[in-house]
Amino acid sequence: METQISDPATSVDSDATFLPGPILLIGPPGAGKGTQAKNVMATWQIPQVSTGDLLRANVSAGTALGVQAKAIMGRGELVSDDLVNRMVAERLKEPDCVRGYILDGFPRTIGQAEWLDRHLAERSGGLPVVAVRLKVDYTHLVRRITGRRNCPTCGSIYNVYLHPPKDDERCDLDGTPLVRRSDDTEEVFTERLRTYEAQTAPVAAHYRAQNRLEDLDGDQPVDAVTAGILAAVKRLRS
Repeated sequence: METQISDPATSVDSDATFLPGPILLIGPPGAGKGTQAKNVMATWQIPQVSTGDLLRANVSAGTALGVQAKAIMGRGELVSDDLVNRMVAERLKEPDCVRGYILDGFPRTIGQAEWLDRHLAERSGGLPVVAVRLKVDYTHLVRRITGRRNCPTCGSIYNVYLHPPKDDERCDLDGTPLVRRSDDTEEVFTERLRTYEAQTAPVAAHYRAQNRLEDLDGDQPVDAVTAGILAAVKRLRS
């Protein structure tokens, strides 16, 4: 059942006493998870815990975990769940995670989800993960992806379908011809979507079975989606 939201200006406040805990945003490529994560982080003043960032930071700092990961990647192999789990465990000890955090790129597998459940249950006062899945129509996703253009000079971003430049294919600010990323094609997007669905369906089902997931219409305006996410998290925490 998809979540119905009310006026985003009144549906949720930024109550400083509310503990959002760990939040997982699930959604296909182009669903706007990055934008929504930033909005939720700003509202509740919580960090993003990104496994990609953690991996890069550990490798760069030369930590024990980073040395192991670098050796594995150097052999062209994938970093194991166990190593990723240990990096996440270390990150969650940081004081900025006490009230909550947005999970990015984790958990991707049932094994990771089950490990995280156990890890959080063992922590004193630890809240479990709650998940919000953004549902977006395929046609809208394709338009978001294939319509993207950016200015190579100033970095401005446009969408020829949703936020077109005033002058066809030229930047409004400096007139530079806009460019499209080579992977912003429907063929590449379709493959990415297939991979997303294969990876995330079991994880979503895992949280659904525990009544810790809500679906949300991601085709709404950005502010309405943000309000819907905040409201969903509060309901799941109630």
